[in-house]
Amino acid sequence: MKLAPYACDPTQSRGRRYAEPDAPTRTTYQRDRDRIVHSTAFRRLVYKTQVFLNHEGDLFRTRLTHSLEVAQLGRSIARSLGLNEDLVEAIALAHDLGHTPFGHAGQDALNDCMQAHGGFEHNLQSLRVVDHLEESYPQFDGINLTFETREGILKHCSLKNAQAIEAMEPKGVGRRFLDRTQPSLEAQLCNLADEIAYNAHDIDDGVRSGLITMPQLQEVTLFADFHRQVIAEYPALAQKSQQRRLLFETIRRMLSAQVYDVIAVSNAALTAASPACVEDVRTMGPLLAFGEDMRSQSNQLKQFLFRNLYRHPQVMQTTGLAKQVVRELFEAYLAKPEALPLNFGAGGDNALGHIDSHTPPTRVVADYIAGMTDRFAAREHERLTGRRLLGA
Repeated sequence: MKLAPYACDPTQSRGRRYAEPDAPTRTTYQRDRDRIVHSTAFRRLVYKTQVFLNHEGDLFRTRLTHSLEVAQLGRSIARSLGLNEDLVEAIALAHDLGHTPFGHAGQDALNDCMQAHGGFEHNLQSLRVVDHLEESYPQFDGINLTFETREGILKHCSLKNAQAIEAMEPKGVGRRFLDRTQPSLEAQLCNLADEIAYNAHDIDDGVRSGLITMPQLQEVTLFADFHRQVIAEYPALAQKSQQRRLLFETIRRMLSAQVYDVIAVSNAALTAASPACVEDVRTMGPLLAFGEDMRSQSNQLKQFLFRNLYRHPQVMQTTGLAKQVVRELFEAYLAKPEALPLNFGAGGDNALGHIDSHTPPTRVVADYIAGMTDRFAAREHERLTGRRLLGA
């Protein structure tokens, strides 16, 4: 497919941190995608949580299935807008590589543990994974992705962290947070695809779990409108035995409506702004977005999910235990560095260190915990404390 002039052209990439010859059969962004798929961090996503912890059911979304759904939605929209599908896919597949076990509960707990040591943020950790923590190549740490993929991975960044990145990598991926410029359209698109995906699948998982019901969802305009539409077309789906089909078809139409809205609104914005190249995009305001009505409906859905699912007493009880696991793991590893695997420490005598001898012990521990899957973290906690807080 021919790329639009404002799309990221792989032949015009700003390159990798370490120069490498081009691959003979793949573009530079296809190569990024392949490196991400073959990374250790990507495989771990299959046992990392979205909302429901890994032991709570086999059919709930994980970070891996979420990332695949974001990639699918992103590619579909990119194709209609003339953007680079391979770059969108690479960013989508890598955007959650830095997530802790136990979803946002794990991230919040690890951030609390690291407050006096620079904090913890999963977007920055995802960049740290692909730049430093993966150990796949003899020539360098990390997997040496292109600037454009790395830029998309770093969705958010504090001023302090952006300044630190800029000091190590002048005019690199942290610069836009200092200049207040925009990332590529492919990166902007992944942010929207991420939102569309998690809103839809959290409805599905919430109903499957029994924590929210379809009658409750009638207060959400985006859901209720399509729910009524589906029953009008297929009255038999109102039967109790057909509720899964009814839910799936309602969510499918919700997804389609959001995708078509983004395409229509973004095409209009691109036509009006007429960026001639990627650099034009960076100096303009956000060009990819929902329309005003769809943005309002999406926000209403997010507020509903926050009140009724993410803050449900059963979810809060489980996430409270998850936070305790993370906090106690952090304390245990700092108190007993020899509990870390030997290949994670550097410098001999089980000294805490990774990547280089200048990495603070607290950051080493945070790196190790962030890389854990739900079930491994639960097992490690039991091994180190003698108490089982999570899992059967």
